[in-house]
Amino acid sequence: MTPAEAPRAAGCGRVDEAAAYARLHADARALLEAWGAPGPRQAALRDGMLAHLASHPDAMAKTGPPAHFTGSVLVLDHTLAAVLLTHHRRARAWFQFGGHYEPGDSSVWAAARREGREESGIPDLAVRPEIVHLDRHRLVGDFGRCREHLDIRFAAVAPDGVDPSVSDESIDVRWWPVDGLPEDTRDELLPLVTAARSALAG
Repeated sequence: MTPAEAPRAAGCGRVDEAAAYARLHADARALLEAWGAPGPRQAALRDGMLAHLASHPDAMAKTGPPAHFTGSVLVLDHTLAAVLLTHHRRARAWFQFGGHYEPGDSSVWAAARREGREESGIPDLAVRPEIVHLDRHRLVGDFGRCREHLDIRFAAVAPDGVDPSVSDESIDVRWWPVDGLPEDTRDELLPLVTAARSALAG
């Protein structure tokens, strides 16, 4: 089965969706292959994600395997001293903005930018095109057939003085100091926050 055929077989339906997910699959592979991981743990995640893409032509679609790809973006203020997080409605916890890929996304980066803009209410949010972090995590809670997310992560700096808003997918959106991250997700967020700040500062 080719990447173009897989989403149709998984239930995505239309040929245009199949082609769209095939393009996202190819883009994810190229992006990961070109990414210089900052350390052995991230390199191992990159290699594992590439292996997952090779094994699952439908890995970019939510209707693909229970373990599939997502994209996200961590938003920081212009001082890099605070992060904008969403209190996720399903997870009931504070996280960066992100979600599943959609057929209308032109690239992996474009999907992360869309999620960041939609969930933060910042229409002109500028997302850096480079990967800053990778993560693979099992899901706990009401996530339907989704069991594991392979997340490709980007970073953005919010315009100074911007007024974020809450989307339908969130309970709340709030700025948090990087040295005072929410207690329940601090350990999960800290590696991403550290990587994003390092990338943006450089």
